[in-house]
Formats: sequence, structure tokens, C-alpha cells
Amino acid sequence: MLREKVKLLQEKYDLVINGQEVPGTSHEYFAVFNPATGEKISEVAKATKEDVDKAVEAAREALANSKWARWPAARRGQILNKIAKIMRSRFQDLVELEILNTGKALSAAQGQVMQAIEDMELYAGATTTIQGHTKPVPNGFFHYSVKEPVGVCAQIVPWNYPLMMTAWKIAPALAAGCTIILKPASLTPLTALALADICHEAGVPAGVINVVTGSGAEIGSYLVGHPGVDKVAFTGETTTGKDIMAKASETLKRVTLELGGKSPNIVFPDADLEGAVNGSVFGIYYNTGQSCEARSRLFVHEEIYDEFVEKFVEKTKKLKLGDPFSKETHVGAVISRGQWETIDGYVKLAEKEGARVIYGGKRPDGEEFSKGYWYMPTVIVDVTNDMRVAQEEIFGPVVVIMKFREEIEVIRMANDTIYGLAAAVWTQNHGLAHRITSQLKAGIVMVNNPISTFPGLPFGGYKQSGFGRELALESLDLYMETKSVLSYVGPKPLNIFGI
Repeated sequence: MLREKVKLLQEKYDLVINGQEVPGTSHEYFAVFNPATGEKISEVAKATKEDVDKAVEAAREALANSKWARWPAARRGQILNKIAKIMRSRFQDLVELEILNTGKALSAAQGQVMQAIEDMELYAGATTTIQGHTKPVPNGFFHYSVKEPVGVCAQIVPWNYPLMMTAWKIAPALAAGCTIILKPASLTPLTALALADICHEAGVPAGVINVVTGSGAEIGSYLVGHPGVDKVAFTGETTTGKDIMAKASETLKRVTLELGGKSPNIVFPDADLEGAVNGSVFGIYYNTGQSCEARSRLFVHEEIYDEFVEKFVEKTKKLKLGDPFSKETHVGAVISRGQWETIDGYVKLAEKEGARVIYGGKRPDGEEFSKGYWYMPTVIVDVTNDMRVAQEEIFGPVVVIMKFREEIEVIRMANDTIYGLAAAVWTQNHGLAHRITSQLKAGIVMVNNPISTFPGLPFGGYKQSGFGRELALESLDLYMETKSVLSYVGPKPLNIFGI
């Protein structure tokens, strides 16, 4: 599809501060590219620290003066429903803009835009669940608690799911009555900016949602440490998450981190082989493998190992790469040249460590793949669990396959990682499935299916995959403070000292 036909694409994008589109104090812009072709598609304003100060000031003013936080919760819910309605009316346009800016396949973009819409609808309803409680206390006293917005939230969104992750962040924050400074990834800011426009069109007051674009190392870090910010929510790579946590600790900000993963996918000999193969192919190659919960470590029981690997490779060869806008495409482009080089570097490292690439491991053949950032779905065997390719997050279409014999052995190997985001188990023995599930150190476990979540189900990890849960009703608590009020209502004044 020609970029001129993508309706929501603009030649130039400004910052969004206090309800207005502004160029930024530096008046500088950076280029945004289409990963499938490598061509420049737009320019986006490069924010400065001064722009961040203005965005924080607007958010603090909106928190204090717009009455957004004091609106009846159901009214905020109405606004969220209106956002969802507008998004539905522009579904195809949002899908096309997402594909153009990410290079992901049409089917992936459609599913992610739909989930972003459903997130808004979920939290629209969730606003009416916000409530405090009363608790019996000694005679003469009355107690109640209330939920209040945590305040100004810095929300930093990754490049792999730009629109969906933006919705994951802003929907609960808006439902709770918070105000927001959104920092989208520099590689993929376009749908986040489009969503901010939709929010204002739906009636979100000026200053409640602000968007600053530019370098994470510069303005992202400055935003995290800003004294006017009360909470930071970040999705991204674990090392960056550690830096954010350290920076946020200087002012004791509330922090939610959804970080990396190296998720195990365990196939037992009694599994439905066809289902396990199909699900395992999807689990690693969906979104071109650029998913924090991608099941990139595949453990297969020795009894079925050879047959499974043969079928897995056979299915992988059937995956179609090509025009991301085509309905026939399964796997899109990698996000950038830098990420392509990282993926290729890991594949070469695997071979150097003694593993064997049995499919992929290179740019696909063909003129249509000569430009842009394309990498074949890749299968690596003869891997041991201590190899770097089995321990470090590659974030691309690369799976490593290992053999196991005993239940206790595979649990040990599955948990032998710094990460703990997701895991999958394939077996027809439900007792075994839930026995294994209870021992896996992961926040999300999939049994006989490759789907990690739906709106309303908690998403987050153990260990160095972060903390806090997104996408669920309990996520509202991450954006709220609990205030306890104890009132004396007795007939006589208190004189506790008796003086």
C-alpha cells in the first residue's frame, strides 16, 4: 500500500501539550521509517527538557483544576466508551497506520487495534467498580476509606505494540482520574499520537493527556526523575527498567514495570502433536517474534523430539513473509536495522557456541526483501540451557529447541532464567498440566493454547520480568491511592490523657 493512501498519516507531527499540538521549543524533528521498505514516512517533533516541564505543568494543572479526577466515575467511563467508539469507526485507518509504522502483518495489527479498543471498553465499565469501604471500629468512632487518583503519571510505551500498549497504559489511568504524560517509542510514535487526538475529540479535557516524543535516554529519563510526576509505568527491556526504577526511587515514585522475557514452551509426549506444533509456531513467530512473552525456549520431550522438530520446521517453512498489508502474510518485518543486526548477531553467536541453525538464520531471498528489515523465521537446535541464546532475550523470530526427559528436569530448566513473564505447557494430562503450572515461576501460563491474555486478565511477570499487573481490573489500584479516614462521633469530647 502506498503511504499516500494511509488516511491518518501526516507529513509532520507535533507534541501534544495542554490539548494543543505544538512544535516543541527546539523546533527540531526526527524521521520515522517504514520497516518493511526502509523509507522515511514522516517527521515527529523532538521534545526537550523544557517541553517535558511544560507537559508536567499542564498535567498538574489539569489534575488540580479540570475536575477530571472529581468527575463522577461513570462520566469518565462515558468518555472512555466514546474513545472506543471513535476508534471503532476508524479501525481500518488505525490498522493501516500501525502497519506502516511497524512493518507488522495485517492480521497482527488488526488483533492489536481491536484489543486497544476493548481495553477502553473494559476500563469504561471498571470506573464503576472504584469504591472504598467502611470497617467496624470501637464505639464513638466511624471509619471509611476512599480511592483517589495517584496523580500525574509518566507512561513510557515500547515499539513492538505501539497502539495496544498505549491503550493498556492510558485506559486505567484515565479511569482512575489521573493525568498523563505519554512518551511513545521514537521508532513508532504515530498511532499513539493519533490516539491522543481521538481522546481529545471524545472529550478528555486539555492537559489530561500530553504526548512528548523523542529520545528515551534524554527526555524519557528526565520525565522519570521529574519531581512533578507521581507514578511511572514502563514497558520495555529489563536493563532500561532497572534504570527507571533507580531514577524513580530518588523521589519515591510509584512504579509499574512490564519487562523482558525468555519464556519456556514445554511439550510433553502425550500432547496433541498437531495442536502443540501449531501453537508453538504461533507462540514464537507472532508479531515477528517481537513480543516480551514470545515462547522462545522450546522444551520437547525426548520421546517425540525428532517428530516434533520435523513438523515444526515443516510448518515454519509454510509461513508467508511479504507485504504487511496482505491478508496472506503471516510474518512482517523487523522494526529497525539495529534490531535486525541484534537478531543476526545472536544467530551467529549460537553457531559459535555449538548450536545448529536448521532453518532460517538470514534475510529471505527475493527482490521484495532487499529493502527494509526482513529476517527469516529461524529454528536453532543442539542448544544447551546455559548458552546465551537460551538465556538472553533476542526479540526476533528465533526459537531455540531443547530436549528433556524428566518432569523435574524441565521445571528446573524452565525456571533457570532471570525472567519470569510467561510459559506454556502442552499435555492432555490435566493433573500434570496444573502440577507443572504451580511450579513455573511465571506470571502468565498458557495450557494447550498459545494465547497469553484477553482484556480483563492480569498481564505481568515474576523476577526480572517486572512487577505490577496490567490489563485487569486490579490494574486500577496501580493508579490509585487509598485514603483512610477515622472520625470521632462520640457524645463527649475525647480526653485520652485525662488532663
